[in-house]
Amino acid sequence: MQFQVKRRRKVTINITSLIDVLFLLLIFFMISSTFLEQPGIKLELPEAKSAVVTEQRDYVLFVDEEGRLFLNQDEVTLEDLGGRLKEALPSMKDRALILKADQDVAHGIVVRVMDIAKESGVKKLVIGTRLEDVER
Repeated sequence: MQFQVKRRRKVTINITSLIDVLFLLLIFFMISSTFLEQPGIKLELPEAKSAVVTEQRDYVLFVDEEGRLFLNQDEVTLEDLGGRLKEALPSMKDRALILKADQDVAHGIVVRVMDIAKESGVKKLVIGTRLEDVER
C-alpha cells in the first residue's frame, strides 16, 4: 500500500505592490511638507530639555530683548496687541499663538503679553523655546 505524500505549497507574499504604495506615500509626504524659515528677528530663546518640537503656526508673537513686540513681521505695542490679536483671531489656526520671548526679557512683560493674549480670545498659547545642546 502506497500513501500519497501531499506536497505543501510554499507560501510567498508578493510585496512588490506594497513597496510601490510606500514609495508613493513617501513622495506625497515629501512634496506636501512645508519648510518654513524663521523671520529675521534676532532672539536668544531660553533652553529647555523637555521641549517638544511643533510645527510653525500662522501667528507668532516675538518679544525681543528690548521689549519690542512683533506679531509675525509687524511691530506692535502692548496697547495695540489686544486689538491686533482680535482681528487675527478668525484666521488663526486652532486659535493658537506661539510666544517667543528673548531670555533676557523681563518676566513682567511676558506675563502681561500672555494676559492680553488670553483676554483677546487666544485658546492655545505655546511658549517657544529651543532645544538645549547636550554636548556642552
